Amino acid sequence: MGKTARALILLLLLALVAAAIGWWLLYRPEPPPEGLIQANGRFEGDHYTVASRVPGRVVALLAREGDAVTRGQLLVRLDDARLRARLDQARQAVAAAEAALQSAQSAERQARRDRDRLRKLHARETASRQEAEQAELAWQVARDRLEAARARRDQARAGVAEMETLLDDLEIHAPAAGVITTRVVAEGEVVAPGSPLLDIVDLDRLYLKVYVPAKEIGKLRLDLPAQIWVDAFPERPFPAVVRYIASRAEFTPKEVQTPDERVKLVYAVKLYLDENPDHRLVPGLPADAMIRWREATPWAKPRW
Repeated sequence: MGKTARALILLLLLALVAAAIGWWLLYRPEPPPEGLIQANGRFEGDHYTVASRVPGRVVALLAREGDAVTRGQLLVRLDDARLRARLDQARQAVAAAEAALQSAQSAERQARRDRDRLRKLHARETASRQEAEQAELAWQVARDRLEAARARRDQARAGVAEMETLLDDLEIHAPAAGVITTRVVAEGEVVAPGSPLLDIVDLDRLYLKVYVPAKEIGKLRLDLPAQIWVDAFPERPFPAVVRYIASRAEFTPKEVQTPDERVKLVYAVKLYLDENPDHRLVPGLPADAMIRWREATPWAKPRW
């Protein structure tokens, strides 16, 4: 290759480099105003694990992944045939205990009347001391039997209350409004006490998890205001507050879009939404954020 050809190639390469630099200078995004920190991430939320307090077989699964549920909504129903049989037995025990109590009450009243009558007769010397003492002893026995009957009645009632509570536990309700993200159980399965059935994310406690470069983290503190922008609502920022700042740095996660080199250390920061109107924002949705660390700085939209 001649000197002329090499010179032309060198000039072409220099022209390409110059064009690339010019394009980058022309189209590179402007940095945010001083006083704002720009970041992006995805929405996450507080999770609730739905579990059963009692063992049983799932006979109805009324919600699945992706379903939006309200607080208190019935999600899972377990088989109650065995517990209902035990409840019937407990109620029969209550009926028997109440009948025994009524009999004991009648016996105690009669023994008390006999005791009082013989006390008066003994005072008038028309009944012997032994008769009065026997009447006193008979009343004490009747009283003790009455107390025992009351205790058995109360125990039987407690058994019914326990069975009714267990029956209530067979219907499992949502602890909070949210979206079901995970379903662990299927209809027909037998579950153990405490085993997870569903996972719910609270839509009223959503936060945007972003990553702030180490060189910027010193500007942040808890309770700083932020604005969050999503593509679905380009003209409406959602107000948020810094509620969490990680104490340890990490390398930038691959799924986070950032113009900085990914080898740089960043800190995880959670921006909690002030509200989620109509539950429009859901976990997994990407969003951009502006965090204002200097109060006098006006808000600006994210620039990428």
